[in-house]
Amino acid sequence: MLANGVLDWLTRSALPGRRISHTERLAGGYRNENLLLVTGPGECFVLRRFLQANTCAVEAALADRLAGVVPVPEVVAADPTGESAGEPVLLSRFVPGIPASVAVRDTDAGQLGAAVGTVLAAIGTVTFPRPGFFSGADLDPGPEGMEPASGLAEFVERCLATGNAAQALTPAEQDALRKLAAREEPGLEVLHGARQLVHSDYNPKNLLVGRGDGGWTVRAVLDWEFAFSGSPMVDIGNMLRFHDELPPAYVNGFVAGFRAEGGDLPDDWRRLSAAVDLFALADFLTRPPDHRYFQRGVTALRKAIDHR
Repeated sequence: MLANGVLDWLTRSALPGRRISHTERLAGGYRNENLLLVTGPGECFVLRRFLQANTCAVEAALADRLAGVVPVPEVVAADPTGESAGEPVLLSRFVPGIPASVAVRDTDAGQLGAAVGTVLAAIGTVTFPRPGFFSGADLDPGPEGMEPASGLAEFVERCLATGNAAQALTPAEQDALRKLAAREEPGLEVLHGARQLVHSDYNPKNLLVGRGDGGWTVRAVLDWEFAFSGSPMVDIGNMLRFHDELPPAYVNGFVAGFRAEGGDLPDDWRRLSAAVDLFALADFLTRPPDHRYFQRGVTALRKAIDHR
């Protein structure tokens, strides 16, 4: 399962003197591969392989920046260029816990939601000089004037033209989506200039949680490959994308926890978060029709069209 170059990097540089006794592929990580590594003494680590876009340097830098602010796995070693391992790899300490997507079925869903909202507010305390997208370990958001929340109508049109929308949406539905994007785009201008850390895939499947005497806590926020500098409305829209599948107590707790920790919610936050989430929903149309999230994205788009 491990290439010779990666194994050599692990045993010589990342985990010198340790013998890897067990390797197991972890669930999730649809763009990347995450492997559980167990050493002879029983220590557990996660090796992250970047199968598509190489965001290793960004993820390692974010882990360092977030230490003590947001619960993230501790990075043990990284080879962002693949110069030593033969491919880009990131090694972190394994964090025990269960996905929030499983825990949300618990009777304490409201308290779990509050914990998740609290952590999102903490993520928003990390700021950058300007909005934009990261490309390297310096976490520079890019040139002045880059607005992640701009150009919604153009982005939707591009997804419709280059993706697989014709296999899932009728011409009338596609036209309705275009009109929705054009109608919502001006309202997103209030998000321009926001420069807070955005996870951009903040949902229960990327959160490891556990229970203690005080109830649920978030033990680790995983998978930062889409992170950028912008507005927390993106993460709120992501979390509530399939809100009808979540217990109402969880949703209410999430919103209350975010507010209690200083997260700012404008009066029309529901509309704003749903509108900015159209970027992600439209992007689902560019994936293969048999992709596990293609149909879910189509269903969510239909609901957005019907409700707006």
